[in-house]
Order: sequence, then C-alpha cells, then structure tokens
Amino acid sequence: MPANTDMAWCPGCGNFPILNIIKMALSELDIPPEEVVMCSGIGQAAKTPQYLRVHYFNGLHGRALPPAIAIKNSNPSLTVIAESGDGDTYGEGGNHFLHTIRRNPNITNIVHNNMVYGLTKGQASPTSEKGMKTPVQVDGVVLEPFNPVATAITLGATFVGRVFSGDILQAKEIVKQAILHKGYALVDVFQPCIVFNKQNTYQWFKENTYYLDETHEKGNRSKALDIAFNMEKMALGVIYQAAEKPSYETLVRAGAEPLYKTPLDTGALSQLIEGYSK
Repeated sequence: MPANTDMAWCPGCGNFPILNIIKMALSELDIPPEEVVMCSGIGQAAKTPQYLRVHYFNGLHGRALPPAIAIKNSNPSLTVIAESGDGDTYGEGGNHFLHTIRRNPNITNIVHNNMVYGLTKGQASPTSEKGMKTPVQVDGVVLEPFNPVATAITLGATFVGRVFSGDILQAKEIVKQAILHKGYALVDVFQPCIVFNKQNTYQWFKENTYYLDETHEKGNRSKALDIAFNMEKMALGVIYQAAEKPSYETLVRAGAEPLYKTPLDTGALSQLIEGYSK
C-alpha cells in the first residue's frame, strides 16, 4: 500500500492485521486480483476492500451478503468474499446472515467482530458482552451476546471458523481454508477496537481464547456446538467443517450457462421498461 494512502482507521486498530490476513491468503492461493470480488456494507470494517486491488461492491448498511450472492450467481468462476463488521453482519444484516447460510452460496463471509459499533462512536453491538458500559448503555448491556458461531452451525453452515486478528499467520491459514471450501464459509474474526472498546483488548482476547488442536473432530456437529456455546473460553480454528453440499448458484442455474454469458434480450428489456412508463 502506498505510504500516502489516506487510512480511515485508528493507529493500532484490529482492522489493519485483518487487511494483511486477507492479502496474504489471496496471494498464497495465487488468485488473480481480477478474479476476486469483495462486497461490504457500512462501517470501519467495511472499508477494507478499498485498500485491496480487487473488484469491490459497497452496499448499504447490513447489505454485504445479497450482492455477494448475486455476483456469485452471475459468474460462479469468481472468488467472492463478503466482509463487514459484527454490527453490519449480525445486527442490521442479521436477516441476510440467517438466510445466506440456508442458501449455501459458494462465498466466504469474513466478519470483523470487535464487539462494539466503532464507526458510530461506541454503542453496543449484537456481540457486546453483558454488563459492558458504553456511551449509550451507560448502566451496562443487559442482553446476552449473539453467538454467530453457534447460529451458523445450527442453521447448517458447512464451514465455520473463528480467528484472532492478533495472530496473523494462524488466521491466514483459516481464511485460506474458508476460501477453498465449496459452499458458504463463515470466519468470525476477533478484532480489538482500541478506542471504543476498552474491555475486549488484545490482551483480553489472548487470555480468553484457545486454539483447537489436531484431535478436534471438526466434522462432528454435536461437539462443534458444544465448543461454540462455551463463551467462557472461546475456541479458535476451524470449529466445524462438514461434507460439501450443492451450492445455491448450482441449484438455481442447474447447469445453465452463467448469467454473464447469456445474451441480452434487448426486446424484452425494452418491453419491461415501457411497462413502467405507462
């Protein structure tokens, strides 16, 4: 990245290592930039694609996933990555999150989970810890945090991973596995917000997480759920990976030519446009 690039993130922000994680993963997988599309919504995390040399679609708040699905349907040969923050994906975009898992498009969903709304000055997000005090929740958050990992496994996601942005090399390997997985792949990224979340710091994440070892049966859904529901000491790694199943775009197109290769019927298009002018 050029030295004079105007960065929108605070020095020390966990978004910086996530940017490097994605760069390293794409580089090591040797995926040409012109074959990658990143979709994001609104927020500090959603600015990540602006600092990468790839195709980029910036949607509305909470709307990173719908265009990602549409792009993959239109051209399945592309590597499509939807990335945004915990508020954008699990809050505003919660409905899309649920139904994207059900559809199983062959996309990777990277979520920057800093447990706070960083762009809008520090109110609680869906993953904020109970009791956490913010400028809005001055007496502390009263709700239990949303559990995206358990939710994804419950709804049938076939790849669910969790990483820590402070461990770049480990996180990069999980992201690579997610990109190579055929079907919907969630990577929840623990990421400190050094300005608005003084509770979940780099040190806090190190003390409250552990890495799954080679004995972990990542194809065992029941055990994966037990791990996902443990919020006292949270696991990092590929928590669940099941056998691949047909992706949404293969079911919708059913062997037909990709949409981008389908000739445009200008007559039908003109008729449609005229129908709206009457």
